[in-house]
Amino acid sequence: MDRTRTIELMAARLNGASQGAKWDLLERAVLELGPSIQELAMQGPWNAPERAALVRLRAAHDSAALATADAAGALQARLDDMRDNKEGWMAYALAGELEPGNTR
Repeated sequence: MDRTRTIELMAARLNGASQGAKWDLLERAVLELGPSIQELAMQGPWNAPERAALVRLRAAHDSAALATADAAGALQARLDDMRDNKEGWMAYALAGELEPGNTR
């Protein structure tokens, strides 16, 4: 397979995993990225279409990093919300257990 197509496939893999929030697949794609690029680089100088594909790969990587940061931020906000409302949830659960006829 030619290098341009290989690079395009790596970019598509990053895009697909990040857009689909498939974090395990994204992790694998990112871990394989460095060694794959090094292997391709050993084949000689990059031509113009390959350099353009590398620019697109970089954009896909940057986009994946942003998606990861956004997802981490959303998760942190959810965890913060859960922590902030912990006492209320516990009080609600305890009130339900104290009601007559509750057989939990």
